[in-house]
Amino acid sequence: FIISKGSNSGVYLQGRYEIQILDSWGKPNPGSGDCGGVYARYDGKKTYEGVPPLINAAKKPGEWQHLSIDFKAPRFDANGKKIKNAVFRKVKLNGILVQKKTEVTGPTASSYDNIEAPQGRLMLQGDHGPVAYRAIKMKHR
Repeated sequence: FIISKGSNSGVYLQGRYEIQILDSWGKPNPGSGDCGGVYARYDGKKTYEGVPPLINAAKKPGEWQHLSIDFKAPRFDANGKKIKNAVFRKVKLNGILVQKKTEVTGPTASSYDNIEAPQGRLMLQGDHGPVAYRAIKMKHR
């Protein structure tokens, strides 16, 4: 992906669980809303459960960056009851580990919907400044 100065985007797994894409270059103490963070959840009043990246691995705006996500969807029993939360097993930004075994208890803010399910779509947010994505590859296990 490539973003311009001040741009903001996101990659949503299953349309519900967001890894933030943001111009975070040079920020010394990134938060969950910075590039590589697991975006916070929102209950209508406050945000909670966001997870900042382990380290700020963002490049300067205008440079191509690489994001690699190993994600495990939530699990459900035969009756449709969730028995395991979704997990970002590993997230690498520009080859640097920024999330490891990060569990999410439900959809993050701005998700496609708030209903967890065993499947969903890949969603790319693109309404907060210029952003481009290329060479998107997905593997299902």
